[in-house]
Amino acid sequence: MLMRNFYQLYFCCLLMIGHGTFVLGQERKDSVYDLQQVNLNNKKPIDLIAPQTLDGDILTRLNSHSVADALRYFSGIQLKDYGGVGGLKTVDVRSMGSQHVGVYYDGIQLGNAQNGVVDLGKYSLDDLVSISLYNGQKSNIFQSAKDYASASSIYLQSKKPQFKNNKKYNLTLRYKTGSIQLINPSARFEYKINDQISTSLSSEYLKSNGEYKFRVIKRNADNSIANDTTAIRKDGQIEARRFELGIYGNHNTLSWNIKGYSYLSDRGIPAAIIRNGFGAKGQTLTDKNYFTQGSVQKKWGKFESRINLKYAHDFTHFVDTVSSIKTQNKYTQQEFYFSSANYFKIRSNWDMNIAFDFQYNKLDATLKNFSYPQRYTQLLAIASTYQLQRLKIQGSLLGSFVREQVEMNTSAPDKSVWTPTLIGSFQPFTTRDFYINAFYKRVFRMPTFNDLYYTNIGYSNLKPEYTNQYNIGLDYTWRNLGKLHYLNAKIDMYYNEVEDKIIAAPNGSMFRWMMMNLGKVQIKGADVKIQGHLNLSDFDFKSTLNYTYQKAQDYTSQSRSYYKDQIPYVPVHSGSFILNSTYKTWGLNYSFLYVGERYDANQNNNKYNYIKPWFTHDFSIQKSFELKKIRFNGSFEVNNIMNKYYDIVLNYPMPGRQFKIIISTYL
Repeated sequence: MLMRNFYQLYFCCLLMIGHGTFVLGQERKDSVYDLQQVNLNNKKPIDLIAPQTLDGDILTRLNSHSVADALRYFSGIQLKDYGGVGGLKTVDVRSMGSQHVGVYYDGIQLGNAQNGVVDLGKYSLDDLVSISLYNGQKSNIFQSAKDYASASSIYLQSKKPQFKNNKKYNLTLRYKTGSIQLINPSARFEYKINDQISTSLSSEYLKSNGEYKFRVIKRNADNSIANDTTAIRKDGQIEARRFELGIYGNHNTLSWNIKGYSYLSDRGIPAAIIRNGFGAKGQTLTDKNYFTQGSVQKKWGKFESRINLKYAHDFTHFVDTVSSIKTQNKYTQQEFYFSSANYFKIRSNWDMNIAFDFQYNKLDATLKNFSYPQRYTQLLAIASTYQLQRLKIQGSLLGSFVREQVEMNTSAPDKSVWTPTLIGSFQPFTTRDFYINAFYKRVFRMPTFNDLYYTNIGYSNLKPEYTNQYNIGLDYTWRNLGKLHYLNAKIDMYYNEVEDKIIAAPNGSMFRWMMMNLGKVQIKGADVKIQGHLNLSDFDFKSTLNYTYQKAQDYTSQSRSYYKDQIPYVPVHSGSFILNSTYKTWGLNYSFLYVGERYDANQNNNKYNYIKPWFTHDFSIQKSFELKKIRFNGSFEVNNIMNKYYDIVLNYPMPGRQFKIIISTYL
């Protein structure tokens, strides 16, 4: 009965939009709605709340290997990195948990129903044109229902073929080598089939032994040094292959694209360094990830529709033959996804979007007594934006309907939840590029398959997590100040709550743990960003300064000794600075990253839980030149110039000073 009413509501909304199209069809036609965000650093973004974005030369020249490395330079981000090229890398935004971060590749979400997080170390920067972080959600309402479902979202936009001077093809060859025995060649080929259709094919190979020096200092109770050891990190080896195929079509008011993606890797799993255990532990992980996705978009006057489709197949093989308990676990995930988004411009200052998504997830595992869960998720989003002179308001309502079934044990109960979002932006002065913006958003997160069904740990009656987000921001831009093209300053102040937080806790014995709802977290913080562009004749400078203040406190129970203490791995102070400079065909780049003191457990009054601050300096130099009409670019990078030894995750040491050489050829 619930599902039937759901479908009736969705199709009634579509009929309302269609009727509105007929009635208002005689009004003046507006320009084609801009579907892809264009973020030019010297122009005001079209969003009610502008995202943080890395694109263009700044992204290309950033001393980063993967998406995870680049995201470190965004404010409000906490990166969990277990070390090396192949170590697991996930992000947490504003301390609400990694599972509350949606990651989208060309507009379609990368899923992981098993544990709810995406390993961002798998995604290279070579094929990306931009990375954007949205707190809350995109201000552009023409999006799928899933886009409304995350507390924060990361959008990875891949390159699309562009042809100049009547060229029929583009070819990019790139080779990277450096410390940690890095071998990393890649290639990208683009071909113009005709004026409407083009295709791209890219591939990448990555190999490293993952070995690097690190330093461990153990101190006595009086802070004197008890042990000072330099060792070689083991189990960080990786061999990975990435292949990507894209086909793109554009015919007047119709556009479409199809993408195939595969990632195959064999890597070691770096173990925690405990009790001077520096040797290899022998744990390995094999990943085979495939997905095919497509999108088609059509415009009829004031009405526009987009359909997304995706199928994903992920295989993981975990092997541990060294520990006393031998383990060989295999996991297979399958996902099917369908989305229909329908946008209608009611008037020049009023638009509306209705989106429906369906997603099916299935998990198989070679575990004893496993439940073999399947999940059916349906989402309905209704959103509207209205502008009254200098005031712009957007509201959305998301309905989430989840049904699960299992072959063994007990399935989680069905869920039916509605969650709202309200966004506003106001420009006080027409002659000033100054904006005041705010938003409120409530988010529902269904527990992952591991939370619910993992043998002996999962608990099928877990409640979903809920978050409440409150944000107010100020955004001011000064333009054309002589040699200073622009200067932008932005501050966001926010308050977040996480209810029914899902954690792992002992169940009668320290040797047996179970997932449970326990805890309430309150997060108070501020993000500050200053960006500028200075031009001095042949010299060009672009810089970005980010700072984050964050108090993320545990409000679970006043009887606990850690009541109101900072939650694990969240620094109170953190920040970054990026400076990109160019002179003719030369480029110099510098970046600085700082993370303040943290704790690896809830109790802040225990010195053994304390993790000291860390910082890194990175530097690179680039040179572009031509030889026989072939363009070349050479780059030399030094990461962690000061050879700072540090842990992002306690007992998982990060590399010291590293070098990298990159040679790129463009045909």
